[in-house]
Amino acid sequence: MSTRANRYTATVVAREQLTPHLVRVVLGGDGLAGLVSTGIPDEWVGLVVPGQFQSRYYTVRSWQDGLLTLDVMVHDVGLVTEWVARDCVGDEVVVTEPKGAFAMSDDARWLVLVGDLTALPAIARISEWHLARPGDRTIAVHAEVPDDLSAYLPAEVREHTTWLTPPAPGRSDLAEVVRGLELPAGDGYFWMGGESAQMRAIRTHLMRERGLPGAAYHVMGYWRSVVRRQPRAVDPGPIWRAGKAAGKSDEQIWAEYDAARDA
Repeated sequence: MSTRANRYTATVVAREQLTPHLVRVVLGGDGLAGLVSTGIPDEWVGLVVPGQFQSRYYTVRSWQDGLLTLDVMVHDVGLVTEWVARDCVGDEVVVTEPKGAFAMSDDARWLVLVGDLTALPAIARISEWHLARPGDRTIAVHAEVPDDLSAYLPAEVREHTTWLTPPAPGRSDLAEVVRGLELPAGDGYFWMGGESAQMRAIRTHLMRERGLPGAAYHVMGYWRSVVRRQPRAVDPGPIWRAGKAAGKSDEQIWAEYDAARDA
């Protein structure tokens, strides 16, 4: 069975500069007719922009009424950054079918979300998912962002959010932040997204020092801190599906993903 993701054509119907570092693009068109959401709140799609052939991966901020919304972090260089910096309305792009990994147990009594700007769309959507579900679980958010995005998250979640400032462009202190966190007692779920080296450190910390079972957390690297960011050449979808089919743990799967991206 092929692991190649289905691909769909779409047209940019709207572009909005949310902050200096975050641009919203809304995709529509008949080519998206066959695309179906997974229902997983951290789902992502591959995006291929005009003049490129490689995919970059972005969280689905929303998918409704035939419109797919992506919030794109912009930086100095990159496949999508240079494209989204201009007026791209009317451009045709390609997206791949959504994939997601968030898997919090119904028994979880708390949810802790940590991430940088690349993770904020997923944090916002997971927060909305959390608020829509019955139960009395608690939520806490720790977000490291360079802009004022205090209104980006649902109002009910903002009072439980700690906003952090990145130490410098292209750098992150989230690994140290997480090491200093006191997680709530009992069963819960920890989700985190951001720079790959930081994520590897946290994955190891949660597993070896915190002793959390693999089903109690999900940590994913969204980008690499290098002098010039390189295209993400590895699709996480096939690795995820193959790992699950082989009965591997989340830690094993994402370790393989990190290794493939660093190869």
